[in-house]
Amino acid sequence: MFHRVFDEPAVVGSAFEISGAEAKHAISVKRMRVGEAIQVTDGAGVRVRGAVDAINGNKLVVRVSESVHEPAPALQLTLVQALAKGDRDELAIQAATELGVFEVTPWQADRSISRWIGLKEDKGVERWQTIVSEAAKQSLRSWVPVVTAPIESSGLQALIDSFDLVLVLDPTATSGIASTEIPKSGRVALIVGPEGGISEDELKQAEQFGAVRVHLGEPILRTSTAGVAAISAILTLSGQWS
Repeated sequence: MFHRVFDEPAVVGSAFEISGAEAKHAISVKRMRVGEAIQVTDGAGVRVRGAVDAINGNKLVVRVSESVHEPAPALQLTLVQALAKGDRDELAIQAATELGVFEVTPWQADRSISRWIGLKEDKGVERWQTIVSEAAKQSLRSWVPVVTAPIESSGLQALIDSFDLVLVLDPTATSGIASTEIPKSGRVALIVGPEGGISEDELKQAEQFGAVRVHLGEPILRTSTAGVAAISAILTLSGQWS
């Protein structure tokens, strides 16, 4: 899957060019040749299928065989991922994108060791957006998740108020995720803490603001895998995988 912004709808039988980094990847890395099938998306639901019609230097010409606009998913899932040390948070958002999350929000939790301060915040958001964009391409998704501005714990109420349902992963919760009624449509958020866990103050605040605390059974999962497990459960319980 390759990305391109379409100023006008791609018409069957017409041709368009792919240039820049996308073309370089197709030609130099993927080694695409004339006649090969190719898919292109604008990241907002447009999926164009076609074939490589020509390779002109560092540009790729695609002949359109099909162009569709796929609607956004009825259940739009946002992963609120706490910043974590190393690449654990990056592994989490990459896998979550492959599973189908619609949006990603970086969270600088009380116990986050990693900190985005000043210019590091912009660079962090940019890097996360690159990660989810590449993961979306790999998964052949026509909708690329958007990485929002990061929040701190002081912004939990505003975040929770903007969703129909917010789940907080908490190993000490009295209810498991399977006992939660997950809607088939609407905006749902999943909050995943850092390697040190979500602080008691944050848990109390989230619950006070209307979030639901849930656990994933007895095993204590890492921040890089907890979200993946929970998202899988959410998609199953909501009927997305039926």
